[in-house]
Amino acid sequence: MSDGEFIRPFPALTPAQRYHLEVYGYVVIENAIEQDLTDRLLEAMLRLKRDLLSAPDPAKARVRNCRLSSYRPHYLHFAHILETDPAIFEYLAHPRLVGMAEELVGGSVRLEESEAVVNERDPEIDLTAAPRYGFHTGTTPDVGTYVENGLFHCTFVKTLTNLTELGPDDGGTVVIAGSHKVKCDRETIIAAAYEDPTLIHQVVAPAGSTLLFGEALIHATGQIRSDRERIIVIGGYTPPMFQAWNGQEPSAEFIAQTPEPLKPLIAGSDKWHWQQRRRRLDMPVTS
Repeated sequence: MSDGEFIRPFPALTPAQRYHLEVYGYVVIENAIEQDLTDRLLEAMLRLKRDLLSAPDPAKARVRNCRLSSYRPHYLHFAHILETDPAIFEYLAHPRLVGMAEELVGGSVRLEESEAVVNERDPEIDLTAAPRYGFHTGTTPDVGTYVENGLFHCTFVKTLTNLTELGPDDGGTVVIAGSHKVKCDRETIIAAAYEDPTLIHQVVAPAGSTLLFGEALIHATGQIRSDRERIIVIGGYTPPMFQAWNGQEPSAEFIAQTPEPLKPLIAGSDKWHWQQRRRRLDMPVTS
């Protein structure tokens, strides 16, 4: 923030990055956040994991308003990590990442959800079989998407930042490239992608890299085939008049102590005062 303002870059993506997003429905920005923040986020997530798992019943526990929405020995999904650590709040309000989300949404955003995943190889997996994934979306073409200045926009956007290095066998997020614009039945698209696996793109990136995509893109958790643990943090963003995901609303206490310039981002308090902004492809990135 500068002089009490929350200043985000616009555009936040280079023309090449924006074109990649246009064609494939996603873009990976390597080393999107600072190394220091990556380190602090990793420490925060390991601490949160330890605190939740040490509860008498981890599946029902709440730690700093966070809960486990999925609890399996090899897979932990954390819901509402916003209030758990200052580093996580810093990540979710990171000007560059919020700017990236706003560019894809097409205007100012609110935080719709905050999540994380800590997982390792499924001990039941058959490593000799062709991978299968839990493909899903959060919206569909036309319902949650639109075009302005010739560019694709989506009203439900995610930033996924990996806090551990992701090699080819480390279970990086997988997406079906281009599916964000295809209006066919989802299962038909998935079947076509399995028929030609080159249509399935997987994130391979150094720690501190961010995957940006709209929720019309068919995506899934990758398959971990290595012995390494994968840790990612996730921000979900929508226009301010949208609601937070069920159970993802920030507490009144947290909103009260949030700096004024960030309250519209965290609480959605701008509501229908949506500040729309759309780039042209040839616009250079700003710092």
